[in-house]
Amino acid sequence: MTYAGNGIGITRGVAIGPAHILQRDQLEISPRTIEQDQVQAETERFRQAVNNARERLQGIRRKIPESTRSDIIEFIDTHLLMMNDAALVEVPIDLISRHSYAAEWALQLQRDALVQVFNTMDDPYLRTRRDDVEHVVNQIQKALLELDEEAEEELAGKVILAQDLTPADTILMRHQGIAAFITEFGGPMSHTAILARSLGIPAVVGVHSITRILRHGEQVVVDGEQGVVLADADPATLTHYARRMDSAEQRQIRLRSLIGQPATTREGTRIQLMANIELPEDIQATRELQADAVGLYRTEFLYMNREGTPDEEEHYQTYRQVVEGLDGIPITIRTLDLGADKQVDGCTASSCNPALGLRAIRLCLKEPKMFQPQIRAILRAAAHGPVRIMIPMLSNLQEIRRLKQIVTDTRAQLEAEGVAHDGDIPIGGMIEVPAAALAADAFSRELDFFSIGTNDLIQYTLAIDRVDDEVNYLYDPLHPSILRLIQMVIEAGRKAGIPVSMCGEMAGDPRYIPLLLGMGLREFSMQPGSLLLAKESLLQLDAGKLARQTRKLMKHLADPQHEEMLRKICHLH
Repeated sequence: MTYAGNGIGITRGVAIGPAHILQRDQLEISPRTIEQDQVQAETERFRQAVNNARERLQGIRRKIPESTRSDIIEFIDTHLLMMNDAALVEVPIDLISRHSYAAEWALQLQRDALVQVFNTMDDPYLRTRRDDVEHVVNQIQKALLELDEEAEEELAGKVILAQDLTPADTILMRHQGIAAFITEFGGPMSHTAILARSLGIPAVVGVHSITRILRHGEQVVVDGEQGVVLADADPATLTHYARRMDSAEQRQIRLRSLIGQPATTREGTRIQLMANIELPEDIQATRELQADAVGLYRTEFLYMNREGTPDEEEHYQTYRQVVEGLDGIPITIRTLDLGADKQVDGCTASSCNPALGLRAIRLCLKEPKMFQPQIRAILRAAAHGPVRIMIPMLSNLQEIRRLKQIVTDTRAQLEAEGVAHDGDIPIGGMIEVPAAALAADAFSRELDFFSIGTNDLIQYTLAIDRVDDEVNYLYDPLHPSILRLIQMVIEAGRKAGIPVSMCGEMAGDPRYIPLLLGMGLREFSMQPGSLLLAKESLLQLDAGKLARQTRKLMKHLADPQHEEMLRKICHLH
């Protein structure tokens, strides 16, 4: 074979097809000013470019079949909404007016400012939201520069190679029948990656220089599970992957047959399978797959791409829509988990480590005027269905007690005002800071439930940034320290009689489910696309047998033999 490369696999599918390279040169925007008497005309040129970009995106949306799930269409609708956002439309106009900047340069400066804000965010998922800004700005810049879009080509059965893809590209190409895609950039939590999983497109991202290495028409194998890309493979290799494709197709049929079947282990242990969601539109997938609950509802999207913060009514109407849309399915709403984009102790967020700074519950307790409207709205929304509150990044008991006092005071206010609300809403905490895991026994006496956030717990414990290419090879969910911390949290919850779930990526990975089940975890929360795979795994497992093996493993974590024991447990399924 002439090429074999690796990237980040973001789906579990395999595809074979001819390469189709999308050539999209990076736009070069240079500083440029205009004469004062040209400001009005330049402003109008910018507004027209925004309109043209919006009309093109609307045209793409109209081409998408009506049968497409609403949560998938929402990715394009999000970009359309951003084209009406003051941060991208009005601020560049202000820069044109005040500084006589050319429209392209004014938009580029605002793009840089917005991207910088996203870059300071610790949450890898939120940090990748900068991609949305990049995609929308790029469309407007193309309209300003009057660059023609590529003519539509026959893409059915082809493997798309590109530096990056927008959500609009991904959706449209899926309906044009592409076999797979490979990008040079991107991560597993980008919107494009999430769409690929939702749409079932085999994909590998982060394959550097792939558009320069391969050629149009070259036969390419894409292994979205292993993150492998092969070109000009020999006949035996092609036969192997063709068989895997047939097997995967049959497996998908079997997985769909599991919808509605309880997640019960072989000996009868009932497991709760819950969904992680972000946007209100995600409720359709949650209901379609019949998740037992929503274990994590991220609320950060309400704060994105806007000036100022959402008020109580906006929070309430959004949460109510989700609660009522779930039609009785319980939901856990996580309070704001963003960092601060201002100076802290004399240094800016860009120069300090945002992972260890003013973020999540720390920010909320420092800014009660921002936090209280969200708490009021959650309590009010809980009058319409089963709701729990979950607090991110707890690290000490004082934070819990202050939070509980805020909830108590807010209940009293709503009661005095005669506003409908839930007077006894459960309050839980995300265990994602090592200090919280180590003090889980004390936390369990203050909280109604735990949810283990493995993404951050692993980062903080191992002192690595999992989205940093230089060190992410050290990101190890099976590190002995991680296993001990997880076991401590599960055991503390068991002794206190409170539920313990896991909402990090580890919970949705079939490789780790046997181990977690053996540790005593009975509630797993994951991206909707992983629910049926997790259920398939659980149906084949014996919780009692795994518990015995896992107890033995935990006693031998310091011994060399523990790695062999781990391999045995994690491959039982």
